[in-house]
Formats: sequence, structure tokens, C-alpha cells
Amino acid sequence: MTIIDQAPPPVALDDDERARRLRQMKLIATSLFLFAAVVFVVAKIKEDDADWIGYVRAVAEAAMVGALADWFAVTALFRHPLGLPIPHTAIIPKRKDDIGRSLGGFVESNFLTADVIETRLRDAHVGQRLGEWLADPGHAERTGDAMADVVRGGLEVLDDEEIQSGLEHVVRTRIQSTQVSPMIGRAIELTMEGGHHQRLLDAAIVGLDHFLLDNRATFRERLYQESPWWVPEGIDDRVFDKIYDVLGRFLADVLDSPHHQVRASVDERATDFARRLREDPELHRKGEELKQELLDHPEVRRWIDSLWTETKASMLVAIDDPDSELRRRIASSTQRLGERLADEPELQRKVDDWIASALGHLVANYRNEVSDLIESTVAKWDADATADKLELQVGRDLQFIRINGTIVGGLAGFVIHAIGQLL
Repeated sequence: MTIIDQAPPPVALDDDERARRLRQMKLIATSLFLFAAVVFVVAKIKEDDADWIGYVRAVAEAAMVGALADWFAVTALFRHPLGLPIPHTAIIPKRKDDIGRSLGGFVESNFLTADVIETRLRDAHVGQRLGEWLADPGHAERTGDAMADVVRGGLEVLDDEEIQSGLEHVVRTRIQSTQVSPMIGRAIELTMEGGHHQRLLDAAIVGLDHFLLDNRATFRERLYQESPWWVPEGIDDRVFDKIYDVLGRFLADVLDSPHHQVRASVDERATDFARRLREDPELHRKGEELKQELLDHPEVRRWIDSLWTETKASMLVAIDDPDSELRRRIASSTQRLGERLADEPELQRKVDDWIASALGHLVANYRNEVSDLIESTVAKWDADATADKLELQVGRDLQFIRINGTIVGGLAGFVIHAIGQLL
């Protein structure tokens, strides 16, 4: 790396520093003019003493002329020289609006074009640089914090009543447009295709077996109450035990046999019921009636009404908590996106093309707004203040014109005097 590559960027100057440097250069330029004037006076007085003094006088005289001419030219840009309303002076104050209009047109025509913007952005490799930046965990976390602030701000400015009303309309419309019976029928078919209904039947059998064992004494007491008075209690006990034993073995057989008749019967009835749910108009009508009753139920309506409020509250709590799952997921997702962008050239190209196209579209459609902004902003400036601002920006460099004019004028005077002597 060369010394030039390592040089720090130029430091922006404030108006006070620019004014100081401008005064310094004006003093130098004026001092050269005064020096030339003093030399001219002395040389004019001593001109008869030696031939070479004539050259000094000619140089000083021409230097003064060059200095005055360039002083006039530089001063005429910003104000009337010596306050005299000489034509074609104070150019900037007089033509401030034209300058603003021309500047806006120049920027619009030469900088705000889709080709320039797209070329510049593609050469900048925004996707790769963005990916490398986001891949850093610290940068990803800060980006996540910024995104959380944006989401929080968006949630706070939203009209809750409008959002809730729209959400309720979407939910109710979606539910009302969906027929319940065919959907339940299809759900039953999908459950049966995966054999899940058999596991559900197994769970029901096990539950029934436990229920019978837990309530054996209760059922025995009920049999005692319902049995005729003349039946001996011993016979009741034997009948009851037999029934319970048969029922227990039957449940065990169904549970242990994958091809039990009961299972086949359940399959057949479930298949038929699913078909009827999909095809039977009467079941469709009953399903829609039940769905409408549920939608009109006060508890369901309150639940729908609370959807947005609860969702918003949960999101705000998660966003405000730096350790929440939402914040962690935002940061981790941002970092993963950065890693992909940094490592995948194809994704980088897509991002570059998207950004270039988006900004190119904005420039192509709204560049006139930038031109109008420059023009209207300059039009609002005070004429004298505009001249002063521009002079602060470029006046110091223009003083070199006065200095160069003094030096070049002096050299020209020397050459002209020498030619005159030769002739």
C-alpha cells in the first residue's frame, strides 16, 4: 500500500475556518498587488539611472494591470466591484435562480440516471459487502435492535380499531367461506390413511378398561339395586363377575388383535361417515348451522375480538425484551442471511440486481423531484447570502487567479518590454 493510499480523508471545514483561509488568501493576493505598485513607483523614479530598471518598471506595471483585471473578474462574480453597478457584475446574486435551475438540471441529467445508478451500484458489490457486515454477530444484533424499533413504532401508530375490525372480517369471512363437513370428512380420511384412528381406538379401549376397573364397586351396587329380591346375592355376584370377566377379555382381544372384527367395523363406519360428510347435503347443512352457531356464540365473538389486542400485546412484550425468543430469532436470522450473502455469489448477484433495479426505477420516476428540490431551495436563498456562501466555498481557490494574474502579467510585461527594446 502506498503512502497516498494511507492518507486520511480530507477534513470538512466549517464556515469560520473557510472565512479565515479566504481572508488569508485575499491578503496574500492584495499584498502582491501592493508590492508590484511599490516596485513600479520606485522603478519609475529610478528608471533613468540604468537601462535594466526599465524592465523592472515594465514587469511591475504589467503585474499591477494583471492583478487589477483578475481582482475585477473574481469580485464581479459575487458583488459589484467597489459597489459600482457596473453591467455584468454581481453575477451570482443576479442569476441565483438561473444557477439553481441549471444546477438542478445538471444533476438530473448527469447523475440521476438509471444507467449511472445501476452501474455504480453493481460495481459497488452491495450484496457481498452487506452480507459480510451482517454476518458479524454484533452487527446482526444491532440490525435486529433497529428492526425491533421499527416494528414497535409501526405497532404503536396503527389504528387498533381498524386493524381489529379488518382482522375480524378476514377471520369470519374465511371461516364462513369454508364448508365444515367436507373438511372434517377429509380430516377423518387422512387420519385413517395414517392408521391414527386405530391408535385412538386403542387409547379408548384402555381408558374404558380402566374406567370399568375403577368403578367396579359402583356397578356392583347398581346391579344389587336392580336385581329382583328373590335372586340370591351369591348368584348376583357370579353373574356380575362373569359379565366383568367377559367384557375384560373382549376388550383385551380387541386391543391385542390388529384384525379384530370390531376394528374392521370401526374402519367401515368411519369410512362411510367421512364419505357422508363430504357428499351428504343434509350433513353439509347441519355443519354450516353448527358453524354459524359457534361464530355467533358470545365467547367465540369475544375471542375473535381479542385476537389483535392479545397479538399486539405479546409482540410488544417480546420486542421490548432483549432476551426474548423473537429478538433472538431476528438477530440469528439476520446473521444467517448475512452469512449466505457473504458466501453465495448467486444470491449476491440477485441482491445487487434488485437494489440496482429498485433505485433505478425510483431515479427514473422521481429524479425530477430532486431537480425541483435543488431549484426551489436555491430560489429561497437570499441573493447576497448565496453569494457569500459560494464565496466561502470557492473564494480561496479563486484568489489564486489574482495571484497568477499578477505573476503572469509581470512576465508578459517583461516580454513586451524586451520586444520593444529589440525593435
